[in-house]
Amino acid sequence: MRFAATVGLALLFLSIESVVTRQLGLEVTRLDVTLALVVFLGLRAATLEGAFGAFAIGYLVDVFTGRPTGLFPFLAVLTFLLTRMLSSFVDARARGLFALLCGASALVHGLLAAFFSWLTSPSGGGTIISLTGLPLQALLCAVSAALLWPLLRKLDPANERPQAGMLR
Repeated sequence: MRFAATVGLALLFLSIESVVTRQLGLEVTRLDVTLALVVFLGLRAATLEGAFGAFAIGYLVDVFTGRPTGLFPFLAVLTFLLTRMLSSFVDARARGLFALLCGASALVHGLLAAFFSWLTSPSGGGTIISLTGLPLQALLCAVSAALLWPLLRKLDPANERPQAGMLR
């Protein structure tokens, strides 16, 4: 997946997510659609391209949410690297496993965001509020990842077939 396409898609998803979240009245949680992009980059992109893409996606989430500057770029790159490491153990080429992986990463991502917000904010940064919506956020992220799986697969068809041989 190309860097510009990833950033453009993240910007589109963030715009849609902010409108849908406001229309549904979800003030405690978010859909976290961009996390599915970061997990997909961890599974399919080259290391440098994926790290830059994850940083750009995290920066866009920072801009859209208004949380402490640098929190989401750090967490997006960390999520990318953990997914990249986990991809050697887990073969997430199916929709269900990809959705499960996105839900689990949303849980870890939310816990780390709450922890770092609590750590850096003198008032606690609304940690209790963000933790109450975390299970719903993980569920919504898994559902949105399952719905986005066909689109993401079409954007990066090169990795669909397993490679034959050790040297390829």
